[in-house]
This record gives sequence, structure tokens and C-alpha cells, in this order.
Amino acid sequence: MRVARWRIAAGCVILAGLVGLLAIFAPYYIRNLELQNFVSGITRDPQNVSKPDDVLRGWVLDQAHSMGVAIKEDNVHVSRTEGGLHIDVRYVVPVSLPGYTVALHFYPGAGSR
Repeated sequence: MRVARWRIAAGCVILAGLVGLLAIFAPYYIRNLELQNFVSGITRDPQNVSKPDDVLRGWVLDQAHSMGVAIKEDNVHVSRTEGGLHIDVRYVVPVSLPGYTVALHFYPGAGSR
């Protein structure tokens, strides 16, 4: 059974579009993963439990800005419980596509036990 050429061409166009979207969105998700790993590293270190919230927030902000992630001070939430330290970062990245802008919402966070 032969497949019509137009179907093969349509499949190639769709596949190329998906690869293009992957190329556009992947850097944002990779940076978010790197920020998540950084925040996890902060919360895993027992010495950081005694550090002031402003110091921890500053570390996260510095790391995010060095990676090109535009977050503000109020995007970083540091909380403490009996069990340890918890850091949440919430930020939105607008990505402009032809004719449409996508808002990617990221929530990297970590806590110690």
C-alpha cells in the first residue's frame, strides 16, 4: 500500500514544527532545571538552615540572574519549619511566537527534612 506524497509532506511539516517548538522552549526548561538543582543544593546543606532569609534569597537571585532568568526578590519565598528549610521560586517567562505569546510558569522549589 502506497502512502500519498501529500501525506508524507504534511507529516514532515508537522514534525518540523514540533522540532522548531522544542528548539524554542528547551532553553527555558533547561535553565529552570538548573535553577531547581541550585535551590535543592542550598536546602540540602545543613549549614544553610541557620543563614538569614535575605542571604538565601540573595544567593538564588544572583544565580538566577547569572543564568539569564529574570526574577525579582518577591519571586523567592523562604520558609522555615521544625524540620528545616524550604525555598520556593515562582516566575513567569513570556515567549513570543509568531502571532501568539506563551507564558511559561515555573515553580522550582526544594525543602530539607
